[in-house]
Amino acid sequence: MKHLRVAVLGPGGVGGLIGALLARRGHEVTCLAGPDTAAHIGQHGLRLVSDRYGEVTAPAHGIQLLEEPVDVCLVTPKATRLDEALERVPAAALGDAAVVPLLNGLEHMALLRQRYPDARVVAGAIRVVASRTAPGDIRHEGTLAAVQLAPGADALAAALTDAGLDVAVRPDEAGLLWDKLAFLAPVALLTTTLDAPLGAVRERLGAELRALVEEVASVARAEGAQADAGATLAFMATVPAAMTSSLQRDTAAGHETELEAIGGAVLRAAERHGVDVPVTARVVEHLRAQLR
Repeated sequence: MKHLRVAVLGPGGVGGLIGALLARRGHEVTCLAGPDTAAHIGQHGLRLVSDRYGEVTAPAHGIQLLEEPVDVCLVTPKATRLDEALERVPAAALGDAAVVPLLNGLEHMALLRQRYPDARVVAGAIRVVASRTAPGDIRHEGTLAAVQLAPGADALAAALTDAGLDVAVRPDEAGLLWDKLAFLAPVALLTTTLDAPLGAVRERLGAELRALVEEVASVARAEGAQADAGATLAFMATVPAAMTSSLQRDTAAGHETELEAIGGAVLRAAERHGVDVPVTARVVEHLRAQLR
């Protein structure tokens, strides 16, 4: 197994989880963050408490600006903080590394390719329930920790598999990105609308949930993905009733939200292709008004 030099931009729930698991396997992990978080991680490393992986404490570097070459840069901040976070990764320092975003939405791909023309920007998606509880401290709930990658990051795929994540490499970038959004957008939008977990959404907004899934699948197909609304609904039925979404939690807490990266992205893609999405539009507009 080749040991990788991995930069984690935004060591929150997703970045901290992956960083801790890779560092535990001996990879050189550098977390790019603000001064307080970077200093804490540099001194104490990353600490993960997980239902699946147990308690993990692993060493990591903490810096504010990337200055040395790496093999892989994982891009994992909130979409609302992406532009600001990317200032920590100068294109000249990054060179031809693999840049792998594990973000909600899909519009970030064009941004990253424009910003890092010499790098290999490889689409990625993750399904996991993980959150940062304090600088460098991550809580992973449940056993779901599944990563999908497009081709071009084979060494990372092997390292993530070795670290214990469920990894799949698939050839269709559009399908990879839209598969996640086809699940995430309906769940995030409706759990936020109700301010309640997925179980309550299934019970009280079942018709709206089905309509959203079908509408997002229609947009995904227009984008070139092989979207299957029935399969998405079947998977949703297996998800624990207590599941909440980060959009819901951020809205309830009064934080910046990823509504535009999730719901807004669906509406913009639908407009590009002339796909009618009345239920999605109504829900997104309601949440936009609520968040003003």
